[in-house]
Amino acid sequence: MMKYVSWNVNGLRAVVGKNFCETFNALDADFVCLQETKMQAGQLDLSFPGYQAYWNYAEKKGYSGTAVFTRQTPVAVTYGMGIAEHDHEGRIITLEMADHYLVCVYTPNSQDGLRRLDYRMQWEDDFRAYLIGLDRRKPVVVCGDMNVAHQEIDLKNPATNRRNAGFTDEERGKMTMLLGSGFVDSFRHLHPDARDRYSWWSYRFHAREKNVGWRIDYFLVSERLAPSIVAADIHDDIMGSDHCPVSLTM
Repeated sequence: MMKYVSWNVNGLRAVVGKNFCETFNALDADFVCLQETKMQAGQLDLSFPGYQAYWNYAEKKGYSGTAVFTRQTPVAVTYGMGIAEHDHEGRIITLEMADHYLVCVYTPNSQDGLRRLDYRMQWEDDFRAYLIGLDRRKPVVVCGDMNVAHQEIDLKNPATNRRNAGFTDEERGKMTMLLGSGFVDSFRHLHPDARDRYSWWSYRFHAREKNVGWRIDYFLVSERLAPSIVAADIHDDIMGSDHCPVSLTM
């Protein structure tokens, strides 16, 4: 059995003050992937016995950033997707393991007024090509905050969010294309009809206590790994961020 966890912590230094270390240990995962660490090298001394850590920092301070903690030594680790336009915000870490790739991603948000939607569309095409390239060599597990609720079932209020970042037809279409390129949404694979299961809630309007949320954090796997999926969970009881952790067991 192999257990993976992904969590957008929305500021790792902040969440460390909210029982992060206890949560990390309780999750007891082989791989823990974090997004939106919002820090630079040397700003936090954080390590866990038995884990190696890999960090990708954004050039812009207090912004974006990813990290992966692993109990297993990777064959190789790469940062970004090898495209300069995309690789200065610390959004991707890829671990090559003996029999698969693990990709931790923090997908760019299209932002208010969709001012970054055009960039997001280019990112989606390039990231999909990157994953397809990896998948030709070894099966892939890709996880993280992918900043899209794919179907209407994946957010509380689809009708009123139709042209909002994270639920545009364009973003949803890119997720459909990615899944059509040989990948499986592990949560929907096991729970095709599950409703009211979300991984992100606005800090406004008491959204979390009312469970007015979005499912935008994913574990996707290469289609040939789908039979190996044992569990895909959303840990909405874990606090500390506006996102909760999601997990995959294979």
